Amino acid sequence: MSENNLALYRKYRPGNFEEVLGQDHIVKILESSIENNKISHAYLFVGTRGTGKTSVARIFANKIGVSKNDIYEIDAASNRGIDDIKELRDGVYVLPFDSKYKIYIIDEVHMLSKDAWGGLLKTLEEPPRHVIFILATTELHKVPETIISRCQIFTFRKASDLILKNMLLAVAKKEGFEMDFSSADLLAILGDGSYRDALGYLQKVLNFTKGKKVKLEEVEKITGAPKNVLVNNFVYAIALRNPEIGIMAIRQAAKENLDMKLYLKLIMQKFRMAVILRYAPNLTEEMTGDLSEADLEFLKGLIKEDSGTNLRSPALAVLLEAYQNIDKSFVSELPLELALIKILAKE
Repeated sequence: MSENNLALYRKYRPGNFEEVLGQDHIVKILESSIENNKISHAYLFVGTRGTGKTSVARIFANKIGVSKNDIYEIDAASNRGIDDIKELRDGVYVLPFDSKYKIYIIDEVHMLSKDAWGGLLKTLEEPPRHVIFILATTELHKVPETIISRCQIFTFRKASDLILKNMLLAVAKKEGFEMDFSSADLLAILGDGSYRDALGYLQKVLNFTKGKKVKLEEVEKITGAPKNVLVNNFVYAIALRNPEIGIMAIRQAAKENLDMKLYLKLIMQKFRMAVILRYAPNLTEEMTGDLSEADLEFLKGLIKEDSGTNLRSPALAVLLEAYQNIDKSFVSELPLELALIKILAKE
């Protein structure tokens, strides 16, 4: 497959530690261990999907001189039984082909069966000197304590929206597209802390956008994300103490079968920007990189129209509480409606 036909997350997968984003706390320790020749026999990489666990494992293998012939990647979701682990246990005693070490990268390791865990534990307790295990999981609580205690644990952070936004803008430019800040912001939020998911959304947008300019309206249409006008109307309703406008925005979002949690997240982001502009107007110039010109003007106008009691942190706290409760609600739009009423009911 040519590079042009590769999925973006594969095409732009980091090839060295310098290209790894947002995981400096892990990269520095691994680089130091390599420099000081203090290589552990077992590592456990923990983190949500798409945060770079497998990529860092491959880079680490390359850094310590392990060739592709001596790297074994295993998906525990498909090879979870005791027979698969027995095969692995037999293989570890075979010397590497052309490297000092053999590395076994076991992804989704929490999927192993109870018997398979027992078999893996025996290998981890007394591994051959030429073998290194890198276990990766999104669900640490499902990994037995006996396994955890025999590994060096590294916790991968979810990507911040800012890191994702900058990455998406850079990749879009490399792909020959011009993308505005609002579009990158929305795609970053859709990525939900995952580099892979964010690039997946970007690829979908680039595949279906018309021309070489990526606009917010097209991103909303292609991804099915809430329209900016519905987000603005909710914030506008709070500023003007007009619950009817807010309820209408919520109902329109529900009518369009939008993801209410994503809708509320976009509202909170916009509301947060309004609060920052109110309390720290000197940051307006710095925020031009976080907001489109239209959004910046919208928020400035909103602050002028606000009665002085609504676009403040207490209201943001109410929205945050609603966001935390939204998964528990049997009617997805109910937490938004209650939050709106609670904010406007306050004197």
